[in-house]
Amino acid sequence: MSKKVRVRFAPSPTGGLHIGGVRTVLYNYLFARQHGGDFVLRIEDTDQSRYVPGAGAYIFDTLSWCGLEPDESPRHKGSFGPYRQSERKEIYRRYAEQLVQKG
Repeated sequence: MSKKVRVRFAPSPTGGLHIGGVRTVLYNYLFARQHGGDFVLRIEDTDQSRYVPGAGAYIFDTLSWCGLEPDESPRHKGSFGPYRQSERKEIYRRYAEQLVQKG
């Protein structure tokens, strides 16, 4: 059975996207494209104490400037959202409750 490749980059909006992050995005993006897969951007925004206003937009602007548009992200909806970690709490709660019920 062959499954479609899906790669993910999950930066935290705590400041600018640095060159190491851009390198990681580039590797993931190229790997996905090489294998006919999808490049997914998920924003890891659970650490609200370190959140920097505008950092999320800066991440998108940087990727766009580099020509690296995600296939799925908060701006490019897909079947596996939501794409902000803080918006996934209900999904995790549901699975945690199932685990508790099963002992």
